[in-house]
Amino acid sequence: MADPKGFLNHGREVAKSRPVDVRLKDWNEVYVPGSLLPIISKQASRCMDCGIPFCHNGCPLGNLIPEWNDYAYREDWTAASERLHATNNFPEFTGRLCPAPCESACVLGINQPAVTIKNVEVSIIDKAWDSGDVAPQIPERLSGKTVAVIGSGPAGLAAAQQLTRAGHTVAVYERADRIGGLLRYGIPEFKMEKRHINRRIEQMRAEGTRFRTGIEIGRDLKATDLKKRYDAVVIAAGATTARDLPVPGRELNGIHQAMEYLPLANKVQEGDYVAPPITAEGKHVVVIGGGDTGADCVGTAHRQGAASVTQLEIMPRPNDERNPVSQPWPTFPMLYKVTSAHEEGGERVYSVSTTHFEGDEDGNVQWLHVTEVEFVEGKLTQKPGTERKIPAQLVTLAMGFTGTDRENGLVEQFGLDLDERGNVARDADFQTNVPGVYVAGDAGRGQSLIVWAIAEGRSAARGVDRFLTGASDLPAPIRPTDRSLMV
Repeated sequence: MADPKGFLNHGREVAKSRPVDVRLKDWNEVYVPGSLLPIISKQASRCMDCGIPFCHNGCPLGNLIPEWNDYAYREDWTAASERLHATNNFPEFTGRLCPAPCESACVLGINQPAVTIKNVEVSIIDKAWDSGDVAPQIPERLSGKTVAVIGSGPAGLAAAQQLTRAGHTVAVYERADRIGGLLRYGIPEFKMEKRHINRRIEQMRAEGTRFRTGIEIGRDLKATDLKKRYDAVVIAAGATTARDLPVPGRELNGIHQAMEYLPLANKVQEGDYVAPPITAEGKHVVVIGGGDTGADCVGTAHRQGAASVTQLEIMPRPNDERNPVSQPWPTFPMLYKVTSAHEEGGERVYSVSTTHFEGDEDGNVQWLHVTEVEFVEGKLTQKPGTERKIPAQLVTLAMGFTGTDRENGLVEQFGLDLDERGNVARDADFQTNVPGVYVAGDAGRGQSLIVWAIAEGRSAARGVDRFLTGASDLPAPIRPTDRSLMV
């Protein structure tokens, strides 16, 4: 363990953020570079010898958190990196983007602020990259088996890296022009700079993974032809069908899905555009949806110079602290969260529902009409007399996703069964009803977290390895039915 008295001697400290007026002028990550290392050893020392480390269960990857906390406390960064990579292919992604269910399950969190597990994690991996401790792991021998991975998000990349290291020849197919999936085009630069993706891709290329961009399976290449070409297939295409808002005025110009809006801002940072085709500059912006994607839209709109930003959420405002009855420790509580984007300004409105949009004579949205809602006998009901309108010249819909893409023909061409939620069905090994075809991540689980995607990619890789060779030494963090302590 780390310092036995660490949690008594040191309070919780987190990464320092750059001043709002400074960071709004660029798209760099919001945190002060290098601000963590001076405090991280003390923060890691707060990890206790708690007997049963519930953080293991809170983390879908089963990260060995107490072990690498101890190494970080002792500043043995090489050993810390080895323990971190033992369960997680991409800790620099999760250390920046995961909501840290491990911290919600931290035993110290019962009556004190939890250990800053996420900050320790990202410090370890950043130090490992800087020190040259992250090297390609090239397999000693090849199996002669080939695997196609459809999708290059965190699930697809995790599956591909595991299978490549097991000795199989792996090709990743991505319909976008760059590798990374939602990591590349869904996550704004100020949350994770894309250099972190680029260097992982170079590591994977050095290991032997092959990448094919600009190819959509089902349209550009038939799924049946892909299956004939490879010994096994992993579907990690995500849940990209966005939930829509079918109210009057939806057809007006200026109303976009979040994933129509966010990728364009990222493409500007990639050098594809001088200015994004959809911009918030000088406009009154309304973001419908109170989750992380909505917050990404808020932060993006601020950086583009929006005149105002309003974020709407149909549900009531969450509590500031855990409810010990409805959300007891160590479950993952739904709490009021202030992200870096919310620190930068804008208004957040809860318990409202959009009734219709209003536009000008040219067909451009100008107003958004809402009414307050409340729960009556378990149902959301509009409150009479609470109608009002909000100025809106750009509206982004960030209300989540309903399942994998059904329009490109991938599901039908493979002949895949779907579960009751509309996701691709799979068995305990993540195999679909089609032998040799596996599914991982949001395509099989539904919209979820990056840490679940990586865990599913690793587990599906084990299933594929067993299918191809009859046995596997690859780890399997989870089963498809696992929901951990988060739900």
